[in-house]
Amino acid sequence: MSTTTTETRSLGVGGRQLAAVGVGTWALGGPFTFDGRDAGWGEVDDAESIRALHAAIHAGVTLIDSAPAYGTGHSERVVGQALAALPATVRESVAVATKFGLRIDEGRRTGGGNDVRPEAIRAECEASLRRLGLDTVDLYQLHGGAETVAAAEDVVATCEELLAEGKIRSFGTAQDDAETLAVFAGSDGCVAVQTQVNVFGWTAATLDAARAHGLAVLARSPLAMGMLSGKYHSANRPQAGDVRLDTPYWDYFDADTMPGWLQRLDTVRELLTVGGRTLVQGALGYLLALDPSIIPLPGIRTEQQARENASVLSLGPLPQAETAEITALLADSPERR
Repeated sequence: MSTTTTETRSLGVGGRQLAAVGVGTWALGGPFTFDGRDAGWGEVDDAESIRALHAAIHAGVTLIDSAPAYGTGHSERVVGQALAALPATVRESVAVATKFGLRIDEGRRTGGGNDVRPEAIRAECEASLRRLGLDTVDLYQLHGGAETVAAAEDVVATCEELLAEGKIRSFGTAQDDAETLAVFAGSDGCVAVQTQVNVFGWTAATLDAARAHGLAVLARSPLAMGMLSGKYHSANRPQAGDVRLDTPYWDYFDADTMPGWLQRLDTVRELLTVGGRTLVQGALGYLLALDPSIIPLPGIRTEQQARENASVLSLGPLPQAETAEITALLADSPERR
């Protein structure tokens, strides 16, 4: 493990101390469809994915976030292979988070709908443990499917049982609507909420609720699906089959809205790159400065990406003056909710 890590965050009040930047593994799942739409990030090389995960861990990262839905089990298997190749002392230093609630068909590499019945959650937990090669999941998160308060209460009850049985060490929710979050936050076993947070915006009520209940905030899409890397422009969009070109959840790469996002990035480019930072380092550093409970989960596909993301652990948060100015300049962003 790296000895240069300086930034750490707690997984909930009094919880496990983790490096302040984690790793998201959606892109490592490879191509698959969900509800009939492309849901992967393109073809992957598993050997390269494992090298990238090892690079992140050796650079100080101690949280890996996955889900059965990512490549319909493939991402979890790759994470499991990467962990198995590490010395036991290193492997034990890494917390593994995964999710449940979305239905998948591993053989067909398809998914659709959800299932949060107690027996389904239990079966999904066992399947994730097998793919990951673990006896216990460090953080088990609802991916989706609790459509009512009563359903959320039942899900929490099942998670509490899994916690008591030693199948999981803690739980949280990546379904971040106010009603579901309130139910989860009422349980002592809940330590985290996963929600979208990046330079362009976040849901203020979710951050407020997390702060009030002492929950860690796992920031998904911290680089706005790659838009904040500076790699993309109108003549260089993701390739066909990439989820970013066909999703109801983000419009960063839609032909009619992409120019607006690029303009917003240009507005804060110099502020993000203060002190010689890259755009990626600045965007992640902004989140560390925004709230002490935030742990960004940037995705990786290469060793270079892994090292660039992890370098923020030693660079630390963006200075407060630049952070405040960025917040003010992008106050009218449609993702500030």
